[in-house]
Amino acid sequence: MEILQIVTIGIVSTVLVVLLRQWDRPEFAIIVSIVTGIFIISMLLDKLKYIIDTLSQLIRYTNMESAYFTIVLKIIGIAYIVEFGAEISRDAGEEAIASKVELGGKIIIMVLAMPILLALIDLIIKILP
Repeated sequence: MEILQIVTIGIVSTVLVVLLRQWDRPEFAIIVSIVTGIFIISMLLDKLKYIIDTLSQLIRYTNMESAYFTIVLKIIGIAYIVEFGAEISRDAGEEAIASKVELGGKIIIMVLAMPILLALIDLIIKILP
């Protein structure tokens, strides 16, 4: 039951972060928060690999354009990374930086999604009489 391990790690880390902040050690609290996030993500890497492999097989069965699938995977990865970075900034009490990280992620996602959007518009134009 990996979820119990993840929740336990999260609760223990949260208690440690709260104690560090009470002892006027916010810099260590941020480090604990970052290390906890990296540790939990590393625990889930094999699950992510399974998801990507399964989706790749699905794409092969459907003969879908693999370039679009790669773009979607990049967008999903960027979204997760941006959320992780923004939450770390929020943990440090820097809401403004977190918002800027999210804005940067949204813009990069829009840029990556442009080929898919253009292909979709091209398909719609071909379908219309």
